Amino acid sequence: MPGDIFATTHWTVVLAAGKRHTTQSDGALAELCQTYWFPLYAYVRRRGYNKPDAEDLVQAFFARLLEKNFLAGVDHEKGKFRAFLLASLKHFLANEWDKSQTQKRGGGAAHLSLDWQTADTKFQVAATNEPSPDKAFDREWALALLAKVIERLQRECEADGKIKLFGQLKMFLTAGKADSAQAEVAKVLDMEEGAVRVAIHRLRKRYRILLRDEIAQTLTDESQVDAEMQALFGAFA
Repeated sequence: MPGDIFATTHWTVVLAAGKRHTTQSDGALAELCQTYWFPLYAYVRRRGYNKPDAEDLVQAFFARLLEKNFLAGVDHEKGKFRAFLLASLKHFLANEWDKSQTQKRGGGAAHLSLDWQTADTKFQVAATNEPSPDKAFDREWALALLAKVIERLQRECEADGKIKLFGQLKMFLTAGKADSAQAEVAKVLDMEEGAVRVAIHRLRKRYRILLRDEIAQTLTDESQVDAEMQALFGAFA
């Protein structure tokens, strides 16, 4: 079941393990970091570091984060993985960069395989609006989250044999398209326009469900989902 696949990415799984450093908690943390590493890179670049130093910093930060007892200092920030990760990075930049030089890009320590080749291209594209480091972090976090949701939705459609339908309808998920666009899609799919509208409605509904679930996976309290969503998408304003 899809729910079983993604269950181990919950931030609550990481926190529940505490300092025990279990295989499940390690996998959950690594999965979350793999999804949300680029916002950290964007934050570091916004702080004025160049590309090579930013790469070294983020990789060294993750090496430190994935060590044992990484939760030793978690307190009031633990409710949100986003807040925890950024607070931890700020602490790392302020106090621990000099100590991490031996951990550059792996250096024998645990590390994640990150797509540095495309990172700076993405950063240059995102840099056009000149946001502050914190706002850049929130914006890229929201984009990473949406990409994860789209990926999950695509996998579900593929498993249901509806990948062609998804390919044509995904453009309707994030922006209102004119009826003429729906008519064109209906022709491509050889469907009635009414059937296309129903399919779009269902896809949007599932998208919203997965979006809320993905956000909930980064929180310890699901009642915070609406507030977290508002905070994240406020970064686009």
